Amino acid sequence: MRTVRTGRYDVLVVGAGPAGASTAFWLAKAGRRVLVVDKKQFPREKTCGDGLTPRAVRELHDMDLRERLTDFQRYDGLRAIAHDVTLELAWPDHPRFPRHGYVVRRRDLDQMVVDQAVKAGADVWMASEAVAPATDDGVVRGALVRREGTTAERVEARYVVVADGANSRFGRALGTARRRSFPLGMAIRGYFTSPYHDEPWIESHLDLRDRDGNHLPGYGWVFPVGDGTVNVGVGLLSTFHGWKSINTSRLMDAFVATAPARWEIRPETSCGPPTGGRLPTGGSVVPCVGPTWLVAGDAAGSINPFNGEGIAYAYETGRMAAAAVDAALAGGGGLALQRYPRQLEEAYGLYFRVARAFVTAIGNPAVMRELTRVGMQSRTLMEWVLRIMANLLRPDELGPAEIAYRMVERVVVAAGL
Repeated sequence: MRTVRTGRYDVLVVGAGPAGASTAFWLAKAGRRVLVVDKKQFPREKTCGDGLTPRAVRELHDMDLRERLTDFQRYDGLRAIAHDVTLELAWPDHPRFPRHGYVVRRRDLDQMVVDQAVKAGADVWMASEAVAPATDDGVVRGALVRREGTTAERVEARYVVVADGANSRFGRALGTARRRSFPLGMAIRGYFTSPYHDEPWIESHLDLRDRDGNHLPGYGWVFPVGDGTVNVGVGLLSTFHGWKSINTSRLMDAFVATAPARWEIRPETSCGPPTGGRLPTGGSVVPCVGPTWLVAGDAAGSINPFNGEGIAYAYETGRMAAAAVDAALAGGGGLALQRYPRQLEEAYGLYFRVARAFVTAIGNPAVMRELTRVGMQSRTLMEWVLRIMANLLRPDELGPAEIAYRMVERVVVAAGL
């Protein structure tokens, strides 16, 4: 890493994950003086499915990482499996996004984007925790940062971007909180060696069952990493009845025991114990802006409720946050920051509202089973489902899609689901 300059920064970014690194890259590219701090030492492991959808790939291309991505496992779409039916669904054509994704371990992905931010001119402190906001007369002016082996020091900045992930401690210190009525995701994943580690499809199992064939709340996935291993996991949402009592480790064990045999996923091929966490979804964290600070990525709850995707939205919200802060630094001040929530609403508001209504409906296991049973009978329908759930509708489809979204929302509300 570069030698860090002293003095006041234009922007302090708390967290060097996807949202923080994206914010830092775009601000540094705009010529702003940026410091990123992260409590971990990179490279580091991170619990994640590791899948990059076309939305995420587009953001990485825009950060000049197109060539670097070719070192990793590329995939062409989703293999959906449910009710003894298998459909291989290619990513759709879209004028803004490529027709492929990648699977990249987070230890590699996050290091790559942080390095790109440094290359653009950002300073980075690793193993450095922002322990509390630094304020003057109640206004946030930076943070108290504890570097490894030292006492906390005050780092001053005109603006602060909070991007320290789900359950953001720094965000909570500023008064942010998750809206409890919004869906919360839970996921657990592990790595296994597999002869099919380089398949061109990510695989999703939509009717998760135990060894006795009983339906379980949630879904399972197998993502080929291309390095001899596959990323295997299970996820569920808080909309399922009794979700707090569900043991995700047992869900994982059930999926490992019932996954297709060809993957050779079993305890003997495990690369280590699985890890998990909770995911705030649908823009559930508020407020996302203050007089001198913004919140982006998982810290803002910017995870897609439809599919648990967070990386693309972290890059996108980081880019939006950078634009808002750049405008503030250019003379717009605090008023420029207030455009950020409106941008989020324009980009995701309707989409997230419908997603929240949908996942509330499928919280009823009987509804989930029936929807997947009907859906898997029609390739055309499932191709539409893929486009909607991955947020890849084309501009010419948005008008009819908005109507369809509102209809779904009304049906779910009317049904009392």
